[in-house]
Amino acid sequence: MVYQAISLLGAAMVLLAYLGYQRGWMTREQRVYNLLNLVGSAILAWVAIVDRRWGFIALEVIWALLSIPPLLKSGSRPSALGSRRPR
Repeated sequence: MVYQAISLLGAAMVLLAYLGYQRGWMTREQRVYNLLNLVGSAILAWVAIVDRRWGFIALEVIWALLSIPPLLKSGSRPSALGSRRPR
């Protein structure tokens, strides 16, 4: 039951990033977008590892790793959640 609650938190974080991007509230370059993806997918990867779900382990670990480079980019700075993506 605890793992289910934790996995729902991770899924909510990844989905919030996706929703924010789709609605134009976040851009792919924003720290908040990448942090939501990184932490959410890391949580889901941890749950998958505990449960030994190899397909989900691969998916979530790769998803988390792909979120790291934008966070490490030089010149990155925190951006507001409500910023619009350029058109």
